[in-house]
Order: sequence, then structure tokens, then C-alpha cells
Amino acid sequence: MILAIIIGCEIGFWVLLALGLAFRYLWGKRRLSTALLLAVPLLDLILLAASVIDMRNGAVAGWHHGLAAAYLAYSIVFGHRTIRWADAKFAHRFAGGPAPWKPPAGGMARARYEWGVWARIVIAYGIACGLLFGLIWLVGDPSRTEALPQFMRDLLRVPLIAAIWPVSYTFFPKKVTSDSGT
Repeated sequence: MILAIIIGCEIGFWVLLALGLAFRYLWGKRRLSTALLLAVPLLDLILLAASVIDMRNGAVAGWHHGLAAAYLAYSIVFGHRTIRWADAKFAHRFAGGPAPWKPPAGGMARARYEWGVWARIVIAYGIACGLLFGLIWLVGDPSRTEALPQFMRDLLRVPLIAAIWPVSYTFFPKKVTSDSGT
């Protein structure tokens, strides 16, 4: 059940985002657009409620409960940035807006940018672990939640692997030429 809700929330995120931007830039319905974009976080609440209800009703935690926590954490940390990114792309493509912002091409500016992204990934990992610890505490039955600590250990691979980019840009910065920007 939780996996289906995760998939539904992911699809719902992109549908609400696309409709919100289409109503804003293609059809000039700014109020409706704002309402649709403000509805995006409701999907997170639906997923959180479904996970808690599922576990409170006696479910044995599995990787899909961990995935729900990871999805929520990503949405909390990166959701607003994702919406801003899509808004800039959509405005540029369909409404004559300015070209979207791009990260620095190289040098230490790019390394700082990559470290910032990595820090957000670490924060998302921490939020996911916090949600999973909360679920473990809420259930109060280690035999039903033993998969969750393992999921946290497996999820640790994400920030560890993601550290490759900022480390590589720090120790091997790409040279910036005058025509490629900062």
C-alpha cells in the first residue's frame, strides 16, 4: 500500500507542478496556479499520514516505509528548489522569461556550490533518519521495525557517494575561462 502511495505522490507532485506552471504561464490564471503549487506539500502530509496509519494498524516495516521517509526528506529539503527550478525553466521556455540560473562552471565557486548541495543531501538524510526513528518509537515493537535501521544504514550510501562531487571540485577544480563565466 505504501509503495503505491509513494508512486501516487511522486506522480501527483509532477502533475500539480506542471498544471500550476501551465495555468500561470500559458493561461494566465495566477491564483489557480498558486493554489495548485501550494497543494504540493499536501502530498507529503498524505504520505506521512499513510505511513503512520499503516504502521499503527500492525504492518511490519519494510524498505518501502524507509523510502517514504526518504521521499519526505527529499521533498522537505529540495522540494522548493525543484519548484523554483521548474518555474524558471517553464517561464523561459513558454513566457519569454530570462534564462534559468546555472551553477558556476568551475573553480572554487563551483566547489562551494557542490558542497552546498552535499550539505542539503546530508540534511535530507538526517531528516529521513529522524522520521524513521520517530516511526520506530511510535510503533514501539522492534520486531516490526527491524528493517528501518537497516534502511538507514543503506541510505547512508547516498551522502557518501554524493561527496565525490564536492571533493573532486575542491581538489581538481575545473579551470574557468573568461568566456565560460564564473
